[in-house]
Amino acid sequence: MTAPSKTYDVLVVGGGINGTGIARDAAGRGLSVVLCEQDDLAAHTSSASTKLIHGGLRYLEGFHFALVRKALQEREVLLASAPHIMWPLRFVMPHDAHLRPLWMIRAGLFLYDNLARRRRLAGSASLDLRRHPAGTPLQPQFTRGFIYSDGWTDDARLVVLNALDATDRGATVLTRTRCRKIEVREGMWHAELAASSGQERTLHIAARAVVNATGPWVSRFLNEVASARSERSVRLVKGSHIVVPKLFAHRFAYIFQNIDRRIVFAIPYEEDFTLIGTTDVDHHGDPRDVRIDDAEVRYLCDTVNRYFSRQVQPPDVVWSYSGVRPLLDDKAGDPSSVTRDYKLEMEREDAPLLSVFGGKITTYRRLAETAVDQIMRALGHRSRAWTRDAVLPGGDLPARSLARFLRSVERRYPWLPASLRTRYSRSYGTRIDRVIGDARSLRDLGEEVLPQLYAREIDYLCREEWAQTAQDILWRRSKLGVHLPPDATAQLDRWLEHRIPVRTTADKG
Repeated sequence: MTAPSKTYDVLVVGGGINGTGIARDAAGRGLSVVLCEQDDLAAHTSSASTKLIHGGLRYLEGFHFALVRKALQEREVLLASAPHIMWPLRFVMPHDAHLRPLWMIRAGLFLYDNLARRRRLAGSASLDLRRHPAGTPLQPQFTRGFIYSDGWTDDARLVVLNALDATDRGATVLTRTRCRKIEVREGMWHAELAASSGQERTLHIAARAVVNATGPWVSRFLNEVASARSERSVRLVKGSHIVVPKLFAHRFAYIFQNIDRRIVFAIPYEEDFTLIGTTDVDHHGDPRDVRIDDAEVRYLCDTVNRYFSRQVQPPDVVWSYSGVRPLLDDKAGDPSSVTRDYKLEMEREDAPLLSVFGGKITTYRRLAETAVDQIMRALGHRSRAWTRDAVLPGGDLPARSLARFLRSVERRYPWLPASLRTRYSRSYGTRIDRVIGDARSLRDLGEEVLPQLYAREIDYLCREEWAQTAQDILWRRSKLGVHLPPDATAQLDRWLEHRIPVRTTADKG
C-alpha cells in the first residue's frame, strides 16, 4: 500500500447517524478525525426511518426495560439539542379490545411516563375519542383511547448537522469516498480510500484507530476490507413507509395496533401528507437494493383501514421509501422482535478497530459517547464527554423556542413568503443567514429552479452541506421532492450539470 498522505487519530467509515455522531464527538474532544462515506450522508438507513425520537413503547411488552429507559433519557437530550428539526409530538392510540386489554396499555404507559425523567413532554392520559379531535377521522367503534408523548425529527438533516458540527470542530468529511482496504503496519492503520466525486482518485491515509460504522455493511467491512472476523452479526430487516395525501387535519399522530400484534404509525407529514409505517421484513440482498413491495403497501393500507373511516388504497400512495435496519442479531424468530439495542466491539490492542452493531436514531448520541470513551482509552487520551448539553448547528434558538425564532425571522426577512420562511427556519435554524446571505429581496435569491427552490439555497447546500445531486437536495437535505412533479429530480440534475462547480465542505481538511 502506498505511503499515506496524512495521518489522523481516527478514521470513521460510514456517514450515517452513528458515524457522523462519533466523528462529531471525537473531534470535539480534540482528536484529529476523518470520516468517509461511500455515498451521500444518510443515503441509506439513516434517512429511511419513521423519523421519531422515541423510547419504543412496544419494546416494554418484550421486557426491554433498560433499552426503553436509555432511549427515553436520550429523547429529552436530543429534543433540546436541535429544536428547529426536532419537536414534541402527541400520539393517540385507539383501543382495540381484541388485541390488548386496557390494564396492559395503562401499565405500559405508566412505565413509559416514569422510566426516565420528563422535562419537556406531557404525560399520558385516557381519551374519550367521541369528544377528542383525534377521534373524528376514526371509525365510530373506536370510542376509547390513550394519548402519550414522543418526539419527531428530520432524520437526514440530523445526520448532516452532526457532520457539520464535526467539521466545525476540525474533522474532515469525505462523501462519495469508499474505504477499499485497511491494514495494520507498525501499529497504525493504513487505509486506501477511493473517491468518486468527479473523477476517480485514490487517497492513502493513516490512522491510529478505525471505527466501523457502516451499518448494514458492518460484517462485510470486517471480512472484506479489514480482513477480520467477529462473533457478532447483524440481522438485516427492511422497513418500508408510504406517504399519502393527508388523512386528518389536526396535529396529533396515531399509533395503531395490528392483528399480528405489530404497530403502525400514521403521522402528519410535510403539511399536506400522512406518513404511514413501518414494516419489518427480513432482507437478504444488497442493502443498496431495497424497495417496498406490493405486499408491504397492502399491509400498511390494510392496517390503517382498520381504524380510519377514509380508506387508503395503493393508488393513493404518492411516495414510498424503504431502508435496511442493521439490527443486532439476537436469534429472535420474528423480525419485529429483534432487539433495537446496540453493541460496540473493540478489536486489536496495537491499533484499535471499533465496530458498531445495531442501534437506533434515538440512542445515537449515547452510542457515540460510549464509542469515543473507548477510543480515548485505547489511544491513551483523557477528555470529558461534552455532547450531552451541546446544541447542534442551527439549534441555538432563543429560549430554545421555534415559535419565537420564527417571529424574529419574519421581522428580519419580511420579503420572504411565509411558506419559504417557515421551511428555511425549520431546516437551517440560526444558520438561515448562511443560506440567505446578503439577499434583500426574493429576486436576490437567484433563479427559482423549481417551485420554492432558489439558486442561492442550492449553492449553499452544495457548498456547505455536501449536496451534489438532485436526490441529495430534494429528498435528504429537504423533502421538497414530495411536493413536486415526478420529473423534478431529472430537471434539477440537468440544471446542476450546467452549474459552475462550487467548493464543498468535503474539501475541508
